Amino acid sequence: MEKTIDPTHVPAVATTVSGWHAQFPDDKDMLRAARDLTKDLDEARAGIYWPDMLASASVGYGAIAGAILVEPMALKVALGFIASLTLYRALMFIHELTHIHKNALPGFRAAWNLVVGIPLLTPSFMYEGVHTLHHKRTQYGTIEDPEYLPLALMKPWSLPAFVLIAILAPPALMIRSALLIPLGIVVPPVRKFVWERASSLSINPDFRRKPPTGVLQRRVFWQELGVFVWSWLLIGSIFAWGWVPLLTALAILSVTALLNQLRTLVAHLWENEGEAMTVTAQFLDSVNVPPPGFVAEIWAPVGLRYHALHHLMPSMPYHSLPEAHRRLNAKLGAASTYQGANHPGMWTLVARIARSTMISRPQRKR
Repeated sequence: MEKTIDPTHVPAVATTVSGWHAQFPDDKDMLRAARDLTKDLDEARAGIYWPDMLASASVGYGAIAGAILVEPMALKVALGFIASLTLYRALMFIHELTHIHKNALPGFRAAWNLVVGIPLLTPSFMYEGVHTLHHKRTQYGTIEDPEYLPLALMKPWSLPAFVLIAILAPPALMIRSALLIPLGIVVPPVRKFVWERASSLSINPDFRRKPPTGVLQRRVFWQELGVFVWSWLLIGSIFAWGWVPLLTALAILSVTALLNQLRTLVAHLWENEGEAMTVTAQFLDSVNVPPPGFVAEIWAPVGLRYHALHHLMPSMPYHSLPEAHRRLNAKLGAASTYQGANHPGMWTLVARIARSTMISRPQRKR
């Protein structure tokens, strides 16, 4: 008999880690279906990746230029918002770069770095070699996971602090690229600090990045050189055109960073207290926001609205996730474990996590 659960019985908060594991052992039927039903969907299609990335970046930069040049404030704000959304989509291809096969999409990594990563001071090495740790079976949700915090189990004030700190990301990246990189060349302790604590897109404050090796080491050199040169070109632009263009661009990118942090907040349920989890428990602690709604495609672009499904099949290209979801949904049915990771939208998830932070630890353990 096919093993199923009633998704309405998935608890709002896992009361203990052991209880979480006991309730959600690995659902082998779901894992088998995820493998068998999607074998033909694993090819990254250049005809989708390249136009999507280049169009998103082009619209974003054009909208930034418009926001700088136009006079009416309403139009300036509208163009700034368009720039934030489209550059956000372009930036999210950094997630794909960590998962696609090294021989897939020749030249795409270099092009993305030249068009998006270096101009926005977020080169791909800041995610490569880091994000894959988040997908390691024994590291997800533990102290060794750079992308996990038990936000649902923390204090209520931690959620707004977690989201709003993202506004400071663009100026922080400017300081890192323009000042800390060259300072680290002459002061080794600074270089060690910058690499370990300011060279990865992570949210775990206890994470310390290990030194790069092999191919990544070479990429780090050229990408660091690129962001260093570009950051000083941006600073130099002040003498040619004044402060307004740079400050406008930084403000737009702060909105992008804020949007990404909101997406991060609802990418998981954040209900694990540091113990290793089964694959199914990891899946249920992650979030899908599938159709029919279309808004999730804006705030969780490039396949990230299927984040739980991505945790089942990390190497699947983003453009294949909607079809994979459709097949699994049809095969497994409305009462399956698979349904436990599907959620209606961002604000429902924010409310759930916020309610969880208001439960005291003694109540949580009852």
